[in-house]
Amino acid sequence: MKRTIKKVAVIGSGIMGSGIACHFANIGVEVLLLDIVPNALTDAETKKGLTLDSKIVRNRLVNEHFQNALKSKPSPIYHQKFASRITTGNTTDDMAKIANVDWIIEVVVERLDIKKMVFEQIEKYRKPGTLITSNTSGIPIHFMSEGRSEDFQKHFCGTHFFNPARYLKLFEIIPGPQTSTEVLDFLTIYGEKFLGKTSVVAKDTPAFIGNRIGIFGIQSLFHLVKELGLTIEEVDKLTGPVIGRPKSATFRTVDVVGLDTLVHVANGIYENCPNDEQHELFKLPDFINKMMENKWLGSKTGQGFYKKEGRDILSLDLDTLEYRPAKKASFATLELTKTIDKPINRFKVLVKGKDKAGEFYRRSFAAMFAYVSNRIPEISDELYKIDDAMKAGFGWENGPFEIWDAIGVANGIEMIKDEGLSSPAWVSEMLGAGISSFYSVKEGATYFYNIPNKTQIKVPGQDAFIILNNIRESKKVWSNSGAIIQDLGDGILNLEFQSKMNTIGGDVLQAINKAIDLSEKEYQGLVIGNQGANFSVGANIGMIFMMAVEQEYEELNMAIKMFQDTMMRVRYSGIPVVVAPHGMTLGGGCEMSMHADKVVAAAETYIGLVEFGVGVIPGGGGSKEMALRASDLFRKNDVELNVLQEYFLTVAMAKVSTSAHEAFDLGILQHGKDVVVVNKDRQIAEAKKHALLMAEAGYTQPIRRSDVKVLGKQALGMFLVGTDQMEAGKYISEHDKKIANKLAYVMAGGDLSEPTLVSEQYLLDIEREAFLSLCTERKTLERIQFMLTKGKPLRN
Repeated sequence: MKRTIKKVAVIGSGIMGSGIACHFANIGVEVLLLDIVPNALTDAETKKGLTLDSKIVRNRLVNEHFQNALKSKPSPIYHQKFASRITTGNTTDDMAKIANVDWIIEVVVERLDIKKMVFEQIEKYRKPGTLITSNTSGIPIHFMSEGRSEDFQKHFCGTHFFNPARYLKLFEIIPGPQTSTEVLDFLTIYGEKFLGKTSVVAKDTPAFIGNRIGIFGIQSLFHLVKELGLTIEEVDKLTGPVIGRPKSATFRTVDVVGLDTLVHVANGIYENCPNDEQHELFKLPDFINKMMENKWLGSKTGQGFYKKEGRDILSLDLDTLEYRPAKKASFATLELTKTIDKPINRFKVLVKGKDKAGEFYRRSFAAMFAYVSNRIPEISDELYKIDDAMKAGFGWENGPFEIWDAIGVANGIEMIKDEGLSSPAWVSEMLGAGISSFYSVKEGATYFYNIPNKTQIKVPGQDAFIILNNIRESKKVWSNSGAIIQDLGDGILNLEFQSKMNTIGGDVLQAINKAIDLSEKEYQGLVIGNQGANFSVGANIGMIFMMAVEQEYEELNMAIKMFQDTMMRVRYSGIPVVVAPHGMTLGGGCEMSMHADKVVAAAETYIGLVEFGVGVIPGGGGSKEMALRASDLFRKNDVELNVLQEYFLTVAMAKVSTSAHEAFDLGILQHGKDVVVVNKDRQIAEAKKHALLMAEAGYTQPIRRSDVKVLGKQALGMFLVGTDQMEAGKYISEHDKKIANKLAYVMAGGDLSEPTLVSEQYLLDIEREAFLSLCTERKTLERIQFMLTKGKPLRN
C-alpha cells in the first residue's frame, strides 16, 4: 500500500506538541493543531465582554502555546512564513476535522487515563487506515491501545520525538502488540527521509532506549560527583566537548531540560524496572530531592545547578546547597588530549589518566559499558540502536559501544571488573570467537556484532547515505594537511576539509584547485562537502593576522588573490561543482557556496558573510558576488538603489541565516538553483546525485561575466550619507563606518560618474584592494586578535 502524508493532526499544543507541529510545517506538511477549551475567562477577556462561547476564548490555549513556540529561541520553525501551514483549533469544536488527516499525533499530558480519554474521542472521528501515534517518553504503549478497535491497534504505535523536535534527531518508534509491520516500515523510512531523523525502533520497555540509557548516565554522574568530591563545573568540563558531547555537558543540560522532567523519567524507571541490576542507582540523591523542594528546576525557574545574577554565573555547591561564583575547572589528563582533534581518539588517553579525571572516566565508562551491554536484549536486540539513540537523542558524537571499541573491548571488560560490575556472557563470547570489536567497516559499509548470529552483519539502511568516515582511506584519491579528495563513484569526486574547524587556508585552497584539476581531466563532477560539526567557519584569520602584523602586504595580497581565483575556479570550472554546506558556514565557507553551480544545503545551515566582525569586508569574492546578485535583480524602472541597499545591509550587518530556508531571503541561496535537504546524513549522497545529473545533462563551462551593472557615485553617495548618520547617532563606531564605506565603494563599483557595466574581475580587484587596506588598520588587527583569543567579535 502506498501511503503519503499530506496533513497531520497534533493533539496537544504544549512545548512538545507545538514543536512537533512546527517541524511538520518545516517539511511542507499541512498541520491541524488542537488543544482543550479553557474552563474560565481571564480578566482581560472578561473586561472585553467575551464569553466562554467566543471562538477567541475557546482557542485561547492553543493559540497562546503556538505563538509562544514561534517566539522561542532557538526557533522551532525554519522560516516564520511556514507558520501559515498550521491551523489551530480545539478538541471540542474541531475534532471532527481529524477525519481528513493522514496521521494523528497525540501529545497530551503524560497520564494514561487522559491519553485513553483522548484516544476514545479520536476513534469517533478517525477514518480507518489513518496512522495514530502517541508521543510519550515512558508510558507503556500496550496500555494505551487497550480497548481500541482492531484497525486502531493495527495503525497505532508510539513515536517519541525528543525536545526540541526540530533540532534533536532521535525518532523512537515503539510498536504496540498489534502494530502492523507496514506501519513500522513506513514510519522508519518517513522519519529518516522526510523528517530528517534517525529512526530507531525500540521495544516497549520503560523509558525506551534513549532515556533509559541517558537517565542512567546522568544518575550515575549524580552519585559519582559526590563520591569523587567533584564540583558541577568539573563534571561539566569532563563531560562536554572534550568527549564529543554538547557544550552544555551534564548539569547545564539538566538546567535547560528541567530537573522536574529528569526526575519524572528517573522515578518512572525506578518504579517500573525492579529487576534492573542498577535499580538503586535510579533513586534520587538527597541534593536532588532538596532542589525539587526548593523549586530549583533550572532555566524555567531561574536557577538550578547554575544561577545567573546580573552578569555573573553562580554554581551550586552540592555539599552546602549554596550558590557561589563558578570556578574554572582544569585537569592534567585533559591537557594530554589537546593535540588530539577527534574525540573518538581521546578515550584511550582519558581512561589512563593518573588524576581525579582519569578515575572519573574509568568509573563512569565502566558503569556505562556494563549497563548498555546488560540492556541487550531487554531494550534492543541490536547494539547499534543504542548507539544511534544516544547520538541522535543526546547529541553524543560517539555511542557507548563505539567508545568501548575505541578503548578496546578487552580493556573495557577489565575496567568493568575493577568496579565490581559484570558484563554479559555475549561480550566475552564475541572476543573468544576472535571478533575484537563491536563494529567494523568493509567496502564502505559499517558492520555490527549481531549477538544471535555470533557474527558481524551490515547495519541496515546505509544505502541511502554516503558515510565519509567509511570511505576516507579506501577511496582516497589525493590528500594534503588540510583536505582529502575521495572517489564517490560514478565519476564524482568529493573534497572533504580536515583543517581545524574546517577553516580555509592555503592547504585547503590548494586542495580545491587539485580537486577541480582531477575532475576536469578524469571525472565528471565535484562535490565539496564534509560531515564535521560545521561546514566551515571561514578563512584562516590567524594566517591573515600574522601577515598583516609582519606587514607582509605583498604576500597578503597574493593570498587574497589566490582565495578569489579559487572561488572563481569553483564558478568557472569545466565540470559541475556542488557545495554541501551545513551547520556554521561563515565567511569563506559562505563565499564558496555562493560560487558553486549548485548548493545542496542541510536545513540546519547557519550561513552568512561575517567578515565585519573582524574588521574587514568579504574578500574572497563575497562583496563582488553580492553586487553581482543585486545587479541581476535590477529591473527597468525599479528603484535600483533599494535593491543594492538590501544586499549591502546583509553584508554590513553580518547577517547569518538561522536555517537554510532563511538564506534565500538574504540572497545567499538562490531559488530555482539551490536545494535544501532535511536529513544531513543524506546530504553528500544528494549532492552527488545533483552533480551527476548536471554532468549527464551536458554541463557547459560558464562564460565569465562582464555585464555587471554598477551604479557608481549615485549609490556611493547614498551609502556614505547613511554611514555618516549611523555614526552621528552612535549606532556604529568610527571604525565600523570606515569598513562600511569600503564595502560601499566595492558594491557601488567605485566612484564612477554614471551606471556602468563592469566585469567580475574589476569588482574583485577593488574588493581585494579594500580588504588589503583594512588589514593595515590597527583597529582591524585588534578585532582579529580579539576573535582569535576570545572567540567573539570586538566593537572598537
